[in-house]
Amino acid sequence: MTGREAPLSVVRVGLVGLGLIGGSVARTLVAAGVDVVATDPDGATRAVAWDAGVRTVGTAAEVLVERPDVLVLAPPLAALPAVLAELASELPRLVADGGPLPVLTDVGSVKAPVRAVVDAAGLGERYVGAHPMAGTEESGFAASSDDLLPGCPWAVTVAPTTDATHLVRVLALVTGPLRGVARVMDDASHDAAVALVSHVPHALATELLNLTTTAGERRLALGLAAGSFRDGTRVARTDPRRTQAMVAGNAGAVVPALRAAADHLAALADALESGDAAAVTAFFDAADPVRAELASSAGVPGGPTQTVTVALDGDGWRERLTALGEAGAVVARVGTDRLVLTAPALPEA
Repeated sequence: MTGREAPLSVVRVGLVGLGLIGGSVARTLVAAGVDVVATDPDGATRAVAWDAGVRTVGTAAEVLVERPDVLVLAPPLAALPAVLAELASELPRLVADGGPLPVLTDVGSVKAPVRAVVDAAGLGERYVGAHPMAGTEESGFAASSDDLLPGCPWAVTVAPTTDATHLVRVLALVTGPLRGVARVMDDASHDAAVALVSHVPHALATELLNLTTTAGERRLALGLAAGSFRDGTRVARTDPRRTQAMVAGNAGAVVPALRAAADHLAALADALESGDAAAVTAFFDAADPVRAELASSAGVPGGPTQTVTVALDGDGWRERLTALGEAGAVVARVGTDRLVLTAPALPEA
């Protein structure tokens, strides 16, 4: 795909999908004064979004015709191929006109499957993956807000073919008007990490509800339920189809983690049944390193830091960014040809 590049500053953002996350992106950008043009397949949702100050149009192609600097894809994963086909069919006319072409990004909770369908649509060269680690048990535009995303961690993913200019534009959007905390990584690392901290927890929370559903003491148990049950099942009280799609979409990373969790729980049951106190203690103590890390930092990397500048030219910059992201570095400043990151300081020799 060829054509004149859009300016690096993010002036206009297109958005396809106005659910919880897409709607929150739209509301946050509108509150920041960014020009937003959005669509959703549901006409009632478009009308409600319009009333909330989001400029809406009828189709994804109409969003593309507005030539946004960044086009954010926020439909369900199952709907993404059709959206991309619509965009791909409109692009030749835009290329022929010689105008600026948008960078594509998304807000999906899996990255490798999204990149696969983007590549299949012939749009991979303009794509940079993104995923805000935020959400609630509710869904739909009515549940979205302009305070859900600011301050939240964002994963921004790169591949061996990712264009530096496109990466910079997405990072400028995430760390600028969306006020996110961005960490760069590759798709596989993202999917493995979110399996542990999002997708498997959703499955385990659902299993807690399943256990209660089939128990003879269900009414009594629910009458006695307090904070631990409420907190442990919060994410399972959402649309089960949405959770199912998220977990199934990341099956490659979720399956081994679920099997490991099942093995751990089976071993705990065996130890409890046999009275093996040492094994029971080992189960509950195994998480001590993570407990300590969470207690000392409230889940946010802390301690001494260093500033690292990565020039986005030549070879190896993608690998350096992903290695820094793996080590805990976050994007502090975005330049046209370099990124400044805040990284944990190396221990003194």
